[in-house]
Amino acid sequence: MSRAFTREDDNDNVLADIGERPVSQHRNLVTPEGFAAIEAELAVLREELATTEREANRERIALASRDLRYWTARRETAEVSIPEPGSTVVRFGMTVTIEDDEGAKKRWKIVGEDEADAAKGTISHVSPMAMALFGKAVGDVAVVNGKEWEITAMTAEG
Repeated sequence: MSRAFTREDDNDNVLADIGERPVSQHRNLVTPEGFAAIEAELAVLREELATTEREANRERIALASRDLRYWTARRETAEVSIPEPGSTVVRFGMTVTIEDDEGAKKRWKIVGEDEADAAKGTISHVSPMAMALFGKAVGDVAVVNGKEWEITAMTAEG
């Protein structure tokens, strides 16, 4: 059928399909850097929304509004947490070095869900690896997916 014979408000169906971004049901622990990133994202989205409203771009307004709702909810529930200095067990915010039986080493900083990026060496505090590491000390073994990882080092900094 020709576009000439469609109703203008058919685009409303496209906008309705955008849906909301799912908000995690886990505690929203964040590092100070993660909280700053949330604040920065909110500032960018407020500016984007203002721009798209001036342009009257309905799809971009819907996307920016949806993302603004998500990040506002994340900011409202954010619990900034820093590891205790001198902690002898793995906690949120710590960087942990682990080694498997073949000598392969990994180094992970345990951060909030929105901060996690494995390519940058950060994992979410609700990930299976972080959950296996919590409460363990240097020399302890964590098992994830049947594979053993020994904790060889940990620090409360970067």
